[in-house]
Amino acid sequence: MRHVLLLDLNDDPAAIAAYRHWHRPGGPPAAVIQSIREAGIDAMEIWQAGDRLVMVMETGPDFDSETKRARDAADPEVQAWETLMDGFQRRLAFAAPEVKWVASERIFALADQP
Repeated sequence: MRHVLLLDLNDDPAAIAAYRHWHRPGGPPAAVIQSIREAGIDAMEIWQAGDRLVMVMETGPDFDSETKRARDAADPEVQAWETLMDGFQRRLAFAAPEVKWVASERIFALADQP
């Protein structure tokens, strides 16, 4: 299943450069990458335009976001990463207070068109 999620960065060129640096190959801690893979996330990409981020995830049949959230909350290394990333990120204005990455809704697919 494909998930497309949105989040903004703080509009600060130095912070955006640091965020990008943390996401280079080998940048995220091994525990974070392991958590992603063990959750049933088969592929993940983060795209950037200005201060807007778009995360595209492909998940397998065993993926459950609530299970991943609970496991991550109990992992101090993942929590350290989340705390670090929070310093760069800005939640979308319409997001609920507890929502970091906002799920988007697909409204068009070329394959559905006659």
